Amino acid sequence: MIKTIKYTEAEKRKNPHGVDARALYDSENAMASHLLLQPGEQLKKHITPVDVFFYVLEGKGVVEIGDEKQEVDKDTLIDSPKKIPHCWYNESDDILRILVVKVPKPTESTKVL
Repeated sequence: MIKTIKYTEAEKRKNPHGVDARALYDSENAMASHLLLQPGEQLKKHITPVDVFFYVLEGKGVVEIGDEKQEVDKDTLIDSPKKIPHCWYNESDDILRILVVKVPKPTESTKVL
């Protein structure tokens, strides 16, 4: 049976960033989440214990990984290696939607800085 989920129907998860974050996929090997940042919202800088990649679904934002910042827009994939501080900023007037994939599935918590 094909399993589908629309992000609008996925349950919002509480998170230290206070943004709209929804779990889309969670298996023993990987996890995927949907982030929606409203204009002016940002994530707190944090470190994940596993590799992460981001895919911008809609909008334009600024991603910071380590000591580098770059503006990215729709249909861009961004690689974020494990244990490197990173965060996102929506400095635009439109929403920013991001698919976040963590591989392998983390066994320890993300550390907010």
